[in-house]
Amino acid sequence: MIWTVPNILTALRLLAAPAVAVMFLYFHRPWADWFALVLFIGAAITDWFDGYLARAWKQTTKLGTMLDPIADKAMVVIALMVIVGYSSMSPWLVLPATVILFREVFVSGLREFLGDTAGTLKVTKLAKWKTTAQMIAIAVLFGQGVAEHYIGAMARITVMLGHAGLWILWIAAALTLITGIDYFKKSMPYLKD
Repeated sequence: MIWTVPNILTALRLLAAPAVAVMFLYFHRPWADWFALVLFIGAAITDWFDGYLARAWKQTTKLGTMLDPIADKAMVVIALMVIVGYSSMSPWLVLPATVILFREVFVSGLREFLGDTAGTLKVTKLAKWKTTAQMIAIAVLFGQGVAEHYIGAMARITVMLGHAGLWILWIAAALTLITGIDYFKKSMPYLKD
């Protein structure tokens, strides 16, 4: 059976990724920020649940194994694109976002090239921490987008969220770079002619 609960959660997360960007097409801010934040957090939570349920219920499938990393990458890439697009284009935001985007595309390309031997690029614990850091950073930065529309009493909170989001994003970018290099090293024997 392909459409297990874990696979349905993964498919919903995959659909939520473009929906985050669509919120900014159909709603004005701060409503777009609120909807994107709630949608992103909901999708990030399903990331943990779908894997846990698939293992606990012994419902691991090839479809789920394929869709899960695609959904993760789509969520991160689209959310970062929206955040950078609605930002002041600060290099402190653009640089870590660029590192993350580059690594996600690079590792996907490596996996595609390796084909059947892509199993050598199994997800490591550090890569899971990387994904967690990315999701937290993006949620905090969306939270800053919400807070900045209520400047009066929340001005200090907006600044704190912005700084926290950037720090976590830089940590995520460092973990992203480390795991990208690790995957590249593991794939080197298969890249030699």
